[in-house]
Amino acid sequence: MCRRRRREVAGGCSRCTSSTSFYGPLKASPHQGQLMSPVVVVLAAIASYFVGTIPSAIVVARAKGVDITTFGSGNPGASNVARALGWKYGSIVFAIDAAKGAIPAAIFLGDRPIAYVCGAFAILGHLFPITRKFKGGKGVATGAGMLLPLHPLFMIICAITWISLMKLTKKASIASIVVVPLPVLMIALSKKKTWEVFAFIGIALLIEVRHVSNIKRLLSGSENTLDVKK
Repeated sequence: MCRRRRREVAGGCSRCTSSTSFYGPLKASPHQGQLMSPVVVVLAAIASYFVGTIPSAIVVARAKGVDITTFGSGNPGASNVARALGWKYGSIVFAIDAAKGAIPAAIFLGDRPIAYVCGAFAILGHLFPITRKFKGGKGVATGAGMLLPLHPLFMIICAITWISLMKLTKKASIASIVVVPLPVLMIALSKKKTWEVFAFIGIALLIEVRHVSNIKRLLSGSENTLDVKK
């Protein structure tokens, strides 16, 4: 009798164990405990790059009969579209460009290094689109989009700072040049992983380099303002 009871108890424990092992994986992150195939990572990075090449500013401006590459600073970005067509269309371009960085990063959020890789490649696609002879935008909106799923609070702080500086100076370039390094500082102070700090240092440097022409115009006093009333 005692032996049979021990067997029943053992069988019950075995069933409990198998039940736990069955339901356990269902609660796990899709990428938890497994490494993604290098081929999948490469394909995801390439796809993210081409998402970044989508020329939203050119398409939106062209729909309104404007060649944005010949207007104002000539930059195919949200700020220049806002100068040409008003805040409504500038905001549309910003939203699309931000989505180009946010979507690739959000898809792979369960595996942060891969999320960073895909977000960074989306920014590279925006900055250096092969479809336009590697002549793209400044990368601020796409970088903001990448930051949103990775560090939403930092994104909100950056957005408030950018808007405040832009209203104060009437120059989007000053706001961008000042705000771009902020994620690096905030990530470092929040004691995140070191590689995340260095990843955003690289991204910030890329975006700042694309603002060299703006810095030259600021120094010469010829930089375009962004005092849009429309």
